[in-house]
Amino acid sequence: MSSDVPQAVRSETTEILLSFDPDNPASLDRLLPVIYEELRQMAHRQLARSGGSTIRTTALVHEAYLKLVDDTRISSKGRAYFFGAAARAMRQVLVDRARRRNAQKRGSGAAHVDIDLVELGDDDFAAEIVDLDDALTRLSAISERQGRVIECRFFGGLSIAETATALGISERTVKADWAVARAWLYRDLIKDG
Repeated sequence: MSSDVPQAVRSETTEILLSFDPDNPASLDRLLPVIYEELRQMAHRQLARSGGSTIRTTALVHEAYLKLVDDTRISSKGRAYFFGAAARAMRQVLVDRARRRNAQKRGSGAAHVDIDLVELGDDDFAAEIVDLDDALTRLSAISERQGRVIECRFFGGLSIAETATALGISERTVKADWAVARAWLYRDLIKDG
């Protein structure tokens, strides 16, 4: 992500986030155009991994943004922290949608759907997202920091440096946590799969 965004834009984003006032419409008008493209790129990368998700990039950005905009703690901590929080928000949006999709698949009072009309890839992706979220929740119970590293790197597409800044840890720690957490998740998902 950092290589895609020029330093001047990153600095402008940080400046705008630090001065952001959610009660001031002009502040919001100034923030949205600056962060929108970066959020869109994050969402696009995440959805490209999914292969068949029915949610569109724009919808994911909007839903994640709505989770973020009212939390002044997020904007007051700067760019990297904001995009780390955006990664968490995108994870929540994707997991919520996957859980709803799985509930619909099991019936949950929904009308009968012709099996030929169901997109199998979406159901597979929904199940995988829920499984990953469950495993990530178990990992976070053991090591919250490793869980946050996975969120930032996988769901947010943040670089090692951006993840380190967002979490307030060293790049060396991010690299170590990333390697250990991925191995843990792999073993956990294989065990359950």
